[in-house]
Amino acid sequence: MTRNSTRANTQRRRRRRTQRANMDDRQKLVMRIVCAMICSEKKRQKRKNKRIWVKEWIRIREQQGLSVLQRELENNDRSGFRELLRMTAEEFDFLLDKVQHLITKQDTKMRRAIPPRERLSLTLRFLATGETFKSLRFQYRMGTSTISQIVMETCTALYQVMKEDFLKTPSTEGEWRTIAMDFERKCQFPHCLGALDGKHIYIQPPRKSGSFYHNYKGRFSVLMMAAVDANYKFIYASVGTQGRVSDAGLFAHSDLRNAMDEGRLSFPPPEPLPDSDTVMPYMFVGDDAYPLRHDLMKPYPFRQMEHSQRVFNYRLSRARRVVENAFGILANRLRVFRSTICLEPDKVVKITMASLCIHNFLCERRSEAYAPPVFADWETADHNMVDGQWRNHGMGAFQPMENTSHRNCTATAKMQRNLMRDYFVSPAGSVPWQDQRI
Repeated sequence: MTRNSTRANTQRRRRRRTQRANMDDRQKLVMRIVCAMICSEKKRQKRKNKRIWVKEWIRIREQQGLSVLQRELENNDRSGFRELLRMTAEEFDFLLDKVQHLITKQDTKMRRAIPPRERLSLTLRFLATGETFKSLRFQYRMGTSTISQIVMETCTALYQVMKEDFLKTPSTEGEWRTIAMDFERKCQFPHCLGALDGKHIYIQPPRKSGSFYHNYKGRFSVLMMAAVDANYKFIYASVGTQGRVSDAGLFAHSDLRNAMDEGRLSFPPPEPLPDSDTVMPYMFVGDDAYPLRHDLMKPYPFRQMEHSQRVFNYRLSRARRVVENAFGILANRLRVFRSTICLEPDKVVKITMASLCIHNFLCERRSEAYAPPVFADWETADHNMVDGQWRNHGMGAFQPMENTSHRNCTATAKMQRNLMRDYFVSPAGSVPWQDQRI
């Protein structure tokens, strides 16, 4: 074979390899184009399948949702309306008028906004029953995320418009004196400005919180400390402290304690007790978990008590019962507090503060739809204390705090407690039935 023929064969082989390579490149390009077209078609079909703006069963909310039943009950069955929202139709309209301007949304070209009446109804139903958002989703024919947003926005709005009128700590001597007169008239405990208590509110474990909200009972909770007047109304509340904090730490670091120390609450000055020359300051009352102070009275330790000390503890317990009843009424009428609240701590704070405003509003209205007769503790003609109906169901998510004894009380506070003890067994301060009740 000559050199020229060898060169020609080599060139032909190169041309064939080049042709095969070009053909492979064209096939790969075609395959890429086909794959791209298939993927594009799948994405387009997927987008097309998702273009359902409102599901059909949600679309007919205005014809078949729970709000339709609410209107029927309002017109035809007022007792049923009370059971639905724990209030009368007139009380519902009052709240709607207060909050309407904050929860009204504008309609869009795509859909109509949910009316403020439905937003408030949904929120009150959630507070009254404690049902999950997924359960309420089918009752009100709304999406779960929509319900969550509505409840949080409405609770925030309720607290914003009601806190000044229905959850305000007294700021004048006259307001404090009115509270003290109610305690003296109803509980026979003079110079009392309110009953203090703290509770755990059980919550689901927040994500990535570790033991931050883990309490001494092995549960996750946020803490609530509140003061209540003789009419079961909350006059102070602090919510949101982590459950791992002790009761001592809760009061010691509260803004209430700071205000008491700095004299910013405008308490009335010390005055003589009724029908007596014993001068006594005005004070809160609490259980053994709180420190003994000149402005905070607690019972004697339940060990080797004398007769006069047992009388003092009995009289103090009459005043302290109001805060137990306030928590009991709140937990059993707004049943969101009946079990563990499956929300983040900041959301629990919002619904709790809104619930306290609603509670105070309904107590001020003496609403039988909210607190019917004998629902709270009551007293017979011969001064026997009868447990209210709420005690049959307990406190729900409200659980007592750790009872840590405080021994660092001042000599002045001990002296004041002894003076009050002596007053309660004196002719001026005793009541006829106390010896039979201790």
